[in-house]
Amino acid sequence: MTSNEATGVDLTFVCSHTVSSRVISWFSAGHLSHVDANLRDGTFLGSYECATGSIPAGVRIRPTGYYPFSRRVTFSIPATAQQRARWLAFLNAQLNKDYDWDAIWGFIFNRDWRDPDAWICSELQAAALEASGIVPRLYLAANKITPVALALAVSAIPGVVIRDDKPW
Repeated sequence: MTSNEATGVDLTFVCSHTVSSRVISWFSAGHLSHVDANLRDGTFLGSYECATGSIPAGVRIRPTGYYPFSRRVTFSIPATAQQRARWLAFLNAQLNKDYDWDAIWGFIFNRDWRDPDAWICSELQAAALEASGIVPRLYLAANKITPVALALAVSAIPGVVIRDDKPW
């Protein structure tokens, strides 16, 4: 159970010791490389770059512990019941979309992260927060929304609670 079970939303940011995680963390100028939405049943909804067990890459619901991440930081974000419902509706409407490999190149070639055809993890979560009205339209470069940028944006929301299982 989370502090926002009834009305808020929870996002879990993670990192691991893999090369791709370290590259994303380095590129993002931080220690986070992935983000998922926490669902009430303990599962996670997000866009992940590779298959995990029988679950293919892309926007999917994944079980707790689907990958042995080395660090987890959960942000509990205040939201009304209506905002939470819109947040979940947006995320559920994105299920089964592809992982956005073009977004990786978009960091260099200016692809708009709000393009809804496919998602990387942080694009999906940022778009869901915007669509629900939990955050206003984010002032971020059109081609760059990284896990670190999203964590910084949501950490400034009044009332957000941050739980870091391995604080610095």
